[in-house]
Amino acid sequence: MDYSVIVPVYNRPEEIDELLNSLTRQTFKNFEVLIIEDGSDQRCEQVVNSYSDKLNIRYYFKQNSGQGFSRNFGFEKAKGDYFIVFDSDCLIPPHYFEAVNRALSFHGYDAWGGPDRAHSSFTPVQKAISYSMTSFFTTGGIRGKTNHIGQFHPRSFNMGISREVYDKTGGYKITRMGEDIEFSLRIIDNGFKTGLIEDAYVYHKRRTDFKQFYRQLKFFGRARINITRFYPDELKIVHLFPVFFLLGIPLFILTGIMSSGILASLIFIYPAYALILFLNALRTEKDLQVAALGTVAGFIQLIAYAIGFLSELWEEIKKSD
Repeated sequence: MDYSVIVPVYNRPEEIDELLNSLTRQTFKNFEVLIIEDGSDQRCEQVVNSYSDKLNIRYYFKQNSGQGFSRNFGFEKAKGDYFIVFDSDCLIPPHYFEAVNRALSFHGYDAWGGPDRAHSSFTPVQKAISYSMTSFFTTGGIRGKTNHIGQFHPRSFNMGISREVYDKTGGYKITRMGEDIEFSLRIIDNGFKTGLIEDAYVYHKRRTDFKQFYRQLKFFGRARINITRFYPDELKIVHLFPVFFLLGIPLFILTGIMSSGILASLIFIYPAYALILFLNALRTEKDLQVAALGTVAGFIQLIAYAIGFLSELWEEIKKSD
C-alpha cells in the first residue's frame, strides 16, 4: 500500500524541519509527503527543499484558507492509496507506518486515528500540557482510548483515510472549529469502518506555554458548539463537565467565605480534584515538576474550554432571537 502524508502549515518552518527529520527515520519507506503552506509569511520552502534527497516530497503554497481546506488541497494532489494527516507540531516515531500498514491489513479500516504522547525532549510545560490533554481525569480522557464510547472518531493531528473515503465524502466540509470532528462523523455516516491504531502514536508538541494553551482550549470549546450546528445530537453530557467545573468556582469561593453548614463540605471539592490530578500526573510522568504543572494545565484546560463553549453558545442564542 502507498501512503500520502499531508501536512498543512502556517508560519512554522522550525516545526516542519523537526517533523520531516522524524519522517526520514521511518522503517517503512513507501510514502510521499505533501507540505501545504497555507498563506504563511514565514515560509518553509527552503526547509522542505533541504529534504528533497531524503524524502519523496512536494511543496505547495496557496492562499490562506484554514487547515481543513488546506488538507483538501493536499488530498487533490496526493497519489497514494491512503492519505495521512499530521499537524505540523508532531514528531513521528520510526515504526509509525509499519504499525499502520499492519493494522490496515488485519482490520481493513477505511479511516483511522492514533494517540499522542509526550517526547522526552519536550519541555516540562509541554509534557504537562500533553498529560492534561490525554488524562482520564480531564476532557482529554475520551480521546485516543480503546474504551471510547461508540465508533472511534479520528482527530486530524494524527489521522488517515482511504482514497475511497475522500472520493465519497469530498473531504473537510468546514475548515476550522471542529472540522475534524465533523469530518469523522460524516465518514461514519457514510458507512465506513473507523478504528484506533494504538501503536500508531505521534509525539504532539501542542502549545509551548500556558497562555497559548488557554487560547487553544478556548477555541476547542467554541468548536464543540460549532459541531452542533451540523450534528445537534452530538452535544453530550460529558461535554458539559467543564461548564459545571467553571460555574462551580464561585460556589467554591462562597463556601470558603461562609465555612459553615452543609455547604462547607464543598470547599474540599476543588483541592481534592487538584490532588487527584497531581497524584495521577506524578504516577504517569514520574516527575514532580511536570506533575505540578500538569495540575495547573488541567485547571486551565477545563476553564478555557468552558469559557469558549459558553461564549459560542451565547452567540448561537443571539442568532436565534
